[in-house]
Amino acid sequence: MNQTGLPARRTAHYLLMEITGEGRLMAELIAGGALARLETDDRARAQRLATDALRGLDRADRMLKPYLKKTPPDHVMNALRLGVIELCGGEAAHGVVNAYVEIVARNKRTQAMKGLTNAVLRKIAAEGPEGWNKRAIPLTPGWLRQPLVAAWGRDAVEGMEAAHFAGAPLDLSAKGNAEAVAKALDGNLLSTGSVRLQNAGQVSTLRGYAEGDWWVQDAAAAIPVKLLGDVKGLRVLDLCAAPGGKAMQLAALGADVTAVDISEKRMERIAENLTRVGLTAACVVSDAFAFDQTGFDAILLDAPCSATGTIRRHPDLPYAKDGSEFGALIDQQEAMIDHALTLLKPGGRLVFCTCSLLPDEGEVQVEEALARHPDLRTEADALRINGIDADWITDEGGLRLRPDYWPDIGGMDGFYMAVLRKPA
Repeated sequence: MNQTGLPARRTAHYLLMEITGEGRLMAELIAGGALARLETDDRARAQRLATDALRGLDRADRMLKPYLKKTPPDHVMNALRLGVIELCGGEAAHGVVNAYVEIVARNKRTQAMKGLTNAVLRKIAAEGPEGWNKRAIPLTPGWLRQPLVAAWGRDAVEGMEAAHFAGAPLDLSAKGNAEAVAKALDGNLLSTGSVRLQNAGQVSTLRGYAEGDWWVQDAAAAIPVKLLGDVKGLRVLDLCAAPGGKAMQLAALGADVTAVDISEKRMERIAENLTRVGLTAACVVSDAFAFDQTGFDAILLDAPCSATGTIRRHPDLPYAKDGSEFGALIDQQEAMIDHALTLLKPGGRLVFCTCSLLPDEGEVQVEEALARHPDLRTEADALRINGIDADWITDEGGLRLRPDYWPDIGGMDGFYMAVLRKPA
């Protein structure tokens, strides 16, 4: 790792600028090569620093506010935020302050504010971790927090924010014996069958990775497939299949799987993962609406959505988005449900799911699908699987999962899912 830490810090600053200023997602930036020029250790450090800053951004801003007469330009503000995260994380003040003063000074438009940067960060250093820890849990940006409070109430949203701030452990789905995987990795076997690791480290170096014994998949994301029960020998369509965890689950259970995704690059990744774990599926690159094979026994539709349920793992989401695209996503989900039903054989089952915390992308979608298709039925009994609290089953017959559930063991992603039975 570079001894000054400056390359990693500059890259973390660039990531923050692009996410908070340009609305770009972290994954998009990394895929585009934002970390490519860094040494391996610096890549990890830059990504971790930017992620920590996003996770604690509201708290960092509250720490900075008493020392700022007015909000400085974004270039300076993001340098200060990163400085707060490092100083309150126990990094030595001298190196941190000098690095962010240099980052501010390198920009011609803000170089006159290097003195301000130095003074403010010195004051933050005096507060240190003690000042950080006495601040409240960071709040979700208002554009998202307001509809969440309206849907779930203030107490529930505060629980979600605590889960988002804490981040997420690493969950795995086992190809075979989950108990054996948990034992081999010194992890915990969750009640739903996923394996949870609290301090995993580098995924590709973990025991069983090269052998294909498991794949990474949040415990909540692994539940939709479980709702189908025994799928051995059934023709099952995984529509919008990326990143591929559900296709691998289905294949491991003995289903005849067809995985469809619009992205050729994402489908290549799915195929690579299937090969690594020694499983097979028919991989089709296609727009979901253009795919017209019919007669499937079951379909799993993990529809494109706001992804607001994944903030504990992707804290950039509420800063890169503003909700303006949600209306189009909701319309697309509705159309996808209707199209998927045409691909099911009579009596077949459709599992509709979204990794969203917004009822318009979950409960409301199913209510409206039932209204459009009077013979369609939800199967609430299918939701009663190991690890599922009966209180999580909703009035229309779906399953609502939230980040504030399982608070003592690391939470879960926010998800909605329902099993819809097509009339025979």
